[in-house]
Amino acid sequence: MSAEDLENYETDMELALYREYRDVVGLFSYVVETERRFYLANHVDLQTRSADGEVYFDLTLTDAWVWDVYRSARFVKKVRVITFKDVNVEELTKTDDLQLPE
Repeated sequence: MSAEDLENYETDMELALYREYRDVVGLFSYVVETERRFYLANHVDLQTRSADGEVYFDLTLTDAWVWDVYRSARFVKKVRVITFKDVNVEELTKTDDLQLPE
């Protein structure tokens, strides 16, 4: 396999992942971004914890989808992440709730 073949394969995998994301994003309520991963989830429990003077985040996601091109199963029932890095949680706006002004 040449370097170009490998690059084309990775590009195709990333495009397929983006398409999957586009198809499933409407099923979820939250977007969660950590240092290592990007998730969609329907329930998010974020706890700030402290140990030995260090602050860390204990994050539990339920009914989630993981943005990871190398995972064969991206839908997971429960995810637990413990990190010392920033965590970003955003509630998604349901398109059904949007109303255009007349």
